[in-house]
Amino acid sequence: MPAIIQAIEYHLPESVLDNAQLAQENPAWTVEKIQSKTGILERHVSAPDECASDLAAQAVARLFEQGACRPDEIDFLLFCTQSPDYFLPTTACLLQERLGLRKSVGALDINLGCSGFIYGLGLAKGLIETGQANTVLLLTADTYTKFIQPRDFSVRSLFGDAAAATLLTRGSSDDESIGPFVYGTDGSGAGNLIVKYGGLRHPSESASSPAVPVAAASAPTNSNSDEQPQPPTLYMNGPEIFAFTLGAVPKSVNALLARTGLTLDDIDLVVFHQANEYMLEHLRAKMKIPKEKFFVSMSHCGNTVSSSIPIALRDACSAGRLVTGNRVMLVGFGVGYSWGATLLRWAV
Repeated sequence: MPAIIQAIEYHLPESVLDNAQLAQENPAWTVEKIQSKTGILERHVSAPDECASDLAAQAVARLFEQGACRPDEIDFLLFCTQSPDYFLPTTACLLQERLGLRKSVGALDINLGCSGFIYGLGLAKGLIETGQANTVLLLTADTYTKFIQPRDFSVRSLFGDAAAATLLTRGSSDDESIGPFVYGTDGSGAGNLIVKYGGLRHPSESASSPAVPVAAASAPTNSNSDEQPQPPTLYMNGPEIFAFTLGAVPKSVNALLARTGLTLDDIDLVVFHQANEYMLEHLRAKMKIPKEKFFVSMSHCGNTVSSSIPIALRDACSAGRLVTGNRVMLVGFGVGYSWGATLLRWAV
């Protein structure tokens, strides 16, 4: 029996950072400039003591409250994050206990960013269609804002914290399965979007060490040499990320369509990773995707990494842009470099 998406819910932290506040802190920026470059009006910021698992738990609570499923019906928990609670144990294990799931469930973390939702769907599909699970809870959550220096307005204007909970179940024989999938990886671009310090390759500073300029973060190396410990800081080479995206995404879309024998005329809605509206519009124009088939939903939350696609799907459904039976194309791309694309028949 095929795997299908049964329900999606999401959660945004309470604290909001809007464009007016960013413009006030940085006179070189205006509210209009920020919006025109990013398509974002506000982004949500997790509290100092609020972790990705806290956001994920809130998203799951909404899923349970809506009656989509009960805790005892979950067979497997997948948690996609790049900001885990600890190096170990696996955050998914902590969420199993916190959510009241059965001890017989499987649970694991996926360390992946902007393509994470696509990879998570592929894993969930495999678990369900090979009979290992009937019900999979795919959680995506990140708190990138904790890696951003207050003075780095280029990334601070883009990223917001969020979590999404996607319930996948075994459908009927009449349902169309999720897939096929197209994946891609190019680790040579790792240094263009990276939190270099804080892991074991480059340990972080001690609590008493002074902060360093954002530009000090650079491409990963295989040497610990004489580098001084530095704070875990998000570094992004915007032009390189833009160039990578304009190359990788159209190729992924074409490869996916070639595998299915479909064309864009057969697709009802296209949902890309919500990186920023400027980039998305370039991609849409380059691939000649009609505006009415292209969904953008990030003005209220910013770039939420692996949660951006499920948030957009939920918003598209609420707005009536996505209805049962629609064929949807999903494409995730970014940090890694990593990218993935798939098709699904909307069953919610």
